[in-house]
Parts: sequence; C-alpha cells; structure tokens
Amino acid sequence: MTARWRSVAVGAAAVGLVVGPVGTGAGAVYAWDAAAPAPAATVPAPSPTPAPTASSDQFPRLTPAVARQLDDAIRKVLAEAKIPGVMVSVSAPGKGEYVRSFGIADKATDAPMTTDLNMRIGSVTKTFTVTALLELVDDGKVGLDDPIGTYVDGVPNGDKITLRELAGMRSGLFNYSADEDFYKALTSDPDRPFTPQQLLAYSFKHPVLFAPNAKFDYCNTNLILLGLVVEKVSGVPLDTFIDREVVEPAGLKHTLFPIGAEFPSPHAHGYTNQTASGKTEDATDWNPSWGWAAGAMISDLSDLRSWAKTLATGTLLTPATQAERLDVVDALPGAGYGLGIFNVQGWIGHNGSLPGYGSLVIYLPESRATLVVLLNTDIGYEGQEPSTLFGEAITKILTPGRVYTLPAQPAS
Repeated sequence: MTARWRSVAVGAAAVGLVVGPVGTGAGAVYAWDAAAPAPAATVPAPSPTPAPTASSDQFPRLTPAVARQLDDAIRKVLAEAKIPGVMVSVSAPGKGEYVRSFGIADKATDAPMTTDLNMRIGSVTKTFTVTALLELVDDGKVGLDDPIGTYVDGVPNGDKITLRELAGMRSGLFNYSADEDFYKALTSDPDRPFTPQQLLAYSFKHPVLFAPNAKFDYCNTNLILLGLVVEKVSGVPLDTFIDREVVEPAGLKHTLFPIGAEFPSPHAHGYTNQTASGKTEDATDWNPSWGWAAGAMISDLSDLRSWAKTLATGTLLTPATQAERLDVVDALPGAGYGLGIFNVQGWIGHNGSLPGYGSLVIYLPESRATLVVLLNTDIGYEGQEPSTLFGEAITKILTPGRVYTLPAQPAS
C-alpha cells in the first residue's frame, strides 16, 4: 500500500476478502438506564484535540435501542467485508456501555468470537513504546530533540534525525517493512525470529526519502530505533521495561510484549492474505518479532478499554510531556499525528494491523468515551483497513459530529 494507514505493514499485498460465516452477536450489552505487504503507509495526522463544546452532551445513552443500531451496523460491516470475527466495546460515563462480539474466532472449528480472547494488537504497540520513551524524557534521561545518532550508530542522517521526529513519523527513513527482501523473508518463513538489527538493515540499505521533519511518512523503522533507545538508556530489554514501567503502572492484567511467538490462551485465530502464495492463511502463530517495538504486543478487550483513557489523558506522564505528545501535525484530511498517537476528528489513540489481526483503540475527551475494536483479519476491503470500517460505522451512530474515518486508498 502506498497511502493506506497500515499500522504494521508487510509488503505489497492486494486487498482481498476472507470468506467466513457471519455469526450472531455474542457477549453482553449494558446500559445504565436500561433493563476493531504493504509499503509504508502514509499515516493520517490529526487536527489538534478539540476543546470540549456543546457536542460533549451529544453522546447518546447506550440504551437497548442504540445497541440494536450498533448490532446492525457491525453485522453489516462483518458481512460486506467478509471478516471472520470482531469484538467491540463502547463506554462513556453516565451513558452506559456496549460490549459485544460477533462472528467466529476459529474457522477450523467455528468457535465463536467472545469478548475474553487475547489478540495481537499490531501498531497499538507503538503507543506503549512511545510512552516508555516519554517516561524517560520525564525522568530527564533522554531529550526529545536528541539526535538518534547519540544512541544508535549507523543510522542514515543519524546526526540530524531527532527522537521527536522518529516518534512523530517525520524522520525520512525508509520503512523496513516495505522492503521486498524483508517481505520475502517473512512470508517464506513466518516462524523465523528477527532481531532489531536485522530489521534496521532492511531499511538502511535504502537512501533516505526526505530531510528530517520535511513531511510526515508512517514508518516502522522509527519505532525499532526508539525501542533500542529505551533499552540503551534503561539498561533492560524493551519488553521488561514496558511491562514494569508501563503495563503494570497502568493496571493492565492481560497485556504483554512477547519475546517469541508465544500467545496466551484463550486467543482468536487470525487470517491474512499477506502470504507467499497470496492465498488466505492462518497467521495465528507467526512470530511477531518482525514487528518488535512497532507491533509485537498482545492484549485483550478489557485492558485496552482502560489503556485508551490512560493513553489519551496522559496518566503516566507529566502534563507538559503529554501536551507535547498530543501536539499533532497534519497527515491526512481530518486526521493528525502526534508522538506515537493520532487524533482523527477528535478521537485520540491508535489503530493496529499485522498479519491476521486488526485493532482500534481510541478515546474522545469531550465525552470521555472509549471505543475499542479487535478483529481477526488484516485483509482490507475497498482500500480500507477493517478496523476503520468498524470505527466509521460505530461513530456515525454515536458521534455523528466526530466520525472516525480515514480516506480510502487503493491497494498497491
């Protein structure tokens, strides 16, 4: 893909369809008042976070009638895009909550998707890696305007590219996951482990694309470098630091940074067509080390509901550092990107995609509303990420003045 917002992209895969039955909704609806190999994607940048306005009162109470509207909209996306399964959570203080799952978690057994399954979260991982970096900024151990060459040798333009530009996707470095040799290596042996240094080598053999800070370009290479910075400065492996300094303080119980292909049960099976044959395959046990600091993590619906608010409100950071994080630059119409975080029409958070899985974790400050979507395919539909389809359908109902949407782009 050339311009699709592919959170962790792997090669130039054509958009296709996963064939799977559309199941009935499972889970529960709760209401206070009532009885979810592509070349580097050009990521959308959000416009500045809107100040609370009268629209903050427009978020509807999540009554059974609204729940039925959401059910219908989600089932429609599931059927049209041929998505195997999805789980959705929406909540807002005083308005109630909606927690449902639809479709199947395993095409081999027809096991239903349920709301308690572990899922690979792709580029939502970036929000954890950048939070780790910003904690080090708050501790005075690194500066956002430090050049990456201070910490990692051999980076093209390493004496000019800053940590801020890496976190904000403005480095100009080539995206390793858009390299043809990387794509062949991954798809020919999806179980193989990759080291961060191997991933960087795929990037660094290409010339830089533009001068630092010249423009926005979504690039997984940036996050690999930031992961190495966290390791060098903290003196511990990235997974250890994130678990100790981000996951645990955030109170997350089912979120982890795997060091291999481990995938705690219960989990949904994931399906992709980013394969050597181009056919749809089960990617559940593919080794996510190729995504590392850019996309390897695992979580569940409950944890991500909590993380959405923690991330958007800056609970783990100083107010000054959170303000820098949310200082967005334009990326696509109606969307902006800050430091490892986006703002799409006021919804703050991140999406994620890697072979077999998709995610969307966002928070709307003016309504204090949280939306999380997790699904078990990365196969797009009509140029759109599957998670975007759900995000748009849901927010059209709940926040018509704040519709989460990213422009459809043709697959490449």
